[in-house]
Amino acid sequence: MRIVCHTSIPEDPQLQRQWNDLVLKMERPEVFYTWEWALAVQAAYKASIKPLLFLGYEGDELVGVASLATDTAAQRITFLGATTADYCDFVSRPEDRRELVNAVLGELETLNSTSIGLANLPEESATIETLAIGCRNHCLYLHMRPAYLCTQVDLGEGERREQLRTALLQKKKLRRYLRELEICGPVTVVHLRTADQIRAALPRFADAHIARFRETNRTSSLSTQERRAFLGELAKRFAGEQVVTLSILMVGERPIAWNYGFRFQGSWFWYMPTFDSSQRQNSPGHCLLARIIIDACEEGEMKRVDLGLGAEGYKERFGNHLHKTAYVTLTNSSFRHLGGVVWHRAARILRESPRIESAVRRMLHRSGQDELGDLLAN
Repeated sequence: MRIVCHTSIPEDPQLQRQWNDLVLKMERPEVFYTWEWALAVQAAYKASIKPLLFLGYEGDELVGVASLATDTAAQRITFLGATTADYCDFVSRPEDRRELVNAVLGELETLNSTSIGLANLPEESATIETLAIGCRNHCLYLHMRPAYLCTQVDLGEGERREQLRTALLQKKKLRRYLRELEICGPVTVVHLRTADQIRAALPRFADAHIARFRETNRTSSLSTQERRAFLGELAKRFAGEQVVTLSILMVGERPIAWNYGFRFQGSWFWYMPTFDSSQRQNSPGHCLLARIIIDACEEGEMKRVDLGLGAEGYKERFGNHLHKTAYVTLTNSSFRHLGGVVWHRAARILRESPRIESAVRRMLHRSGQDELGDLLAN
C-alpha cells in the first residue's frame, strides 16, 4: 500500500467521492467518518487543530484513509474528529484495515510520534485487532480501556417497528406532557434539512444550549466561536444531501426543544439536543426525542436512532441496544505506557469510592491537573 501524507484536507471532488465510497464499505458507515466532517473540523478549528491526513493507495485507487491530527499542547497524535465525533475510526474495507493501520503506524514512526491517543473507536471495528498486530510490528505499547456506552434504539422491521411506534404514542407520560404543552398552542415538530434553514435557526438554538448549561453550572461547548462555526460548516458541507437535520419542537410559533442531528445510512443521530428550561416541567426534550423515534419508525430506510455518547438516564428509558466504544493509547515509551495503565486503574478504584473520588477531585482542581479528572469523568 502506497501512503500519501497531507497536512491539510484537500478540497478535491475526486477525493471526496473516493473517500465517501470507502465510508460506505465500513463495518458500519457513520457520518463522522466522511470527507465533509473532516473539512468542517479543519475549517472551524484551524487555529487549534493541525490535520495529519494519510491516504492509502493501490495503484490509483484510494483504499484507506486515516484522518488524524497533531495535538501540540498534549504532544500526541489523535483522530482529527476526536473532540467533535461520537465515533472515530480508520476508513477502509474491513479486509484492508490491517495493511492500512500497519502502514500508518510506520509513517508515524518516521515522524517520531511518541504518543498516539485514539478515542471512541467502536468495539466491533476491525481496527481494534489490527492495532494490536501493528503495535507488535512497530515496537509500540498498547493500552485499551472502555470509553463510552452509547444507547441506541433499534427500530426493527415490520410488526416490531409498528409495535415500537404504537407503544411510544400510547405512553401516558408523553401524552400528559403534550396535553400540558397544548394549553399554550398546537404542538408540532419540524425537521430543518437545508443549509439556509439550519444556519438561520442556529443562533437561537445556540442561545438555548448555552442558557441550559449555565443553569446547571456548566459551560456549553457552543460558548466557543469554534464550535458554533463547526455546526455551520457541517450544514454547508452537507448542503444538498440533507444529512444534517435540525429538529425543533414547537408550541404555536415558539421553539422549545432542539436537536442538531444527522440522518445518514439508516441512522438518525441524537447529537446535540437542548430545550427551553422554562418548559422543564413538561419535558420538551423527552417529547422531541419520542417524536424523532416515531418519525424514524415511519421511514423504511431508517434502522436505528443513535443517542450517542454518554449513559444518561433518559436515554436508557428509550434505548433497547448498547454500542460500546474504546479508548486506545499507543506509545514507544514503557514508562509512559505503565503510567497510563496505573492512572486508569487508580481512576477505576476511585470511582467505586465517592468520598475518596470527591477528595481527589478537589486536590486536582487546586493543583490545576486534569489528567486523572478526565479519566474519572469517563
